[in-house]
Amino acid sequence: MAGDLAPHTWRKSSRSANNAHCVEVGFADTTIAVRDTKDRAGGTLTVTPAAWAGFVDRLKTGDYDRG
Repeated sequence: MAGDLAPHTWRKSSRSANNAHCVEVGFADTTIAVRDTKDRAGGTLTVTPAAWAGFVDRLKTGDYDRG
């Protein structure tokens, strides 16, 4: 990623244990990037800020919970 697409900082969830089952999120000016913590060079998923906000909202409401 280049220019304003490169995340300024990468963050790992504070809820992530040290079990290598987590992702990191990078926030840039025009995109949100997600990558695997244990394979940082393995690729990055990018989404729009609106798509990320919708995903986070659905997480908070339990829409993705297994029933």
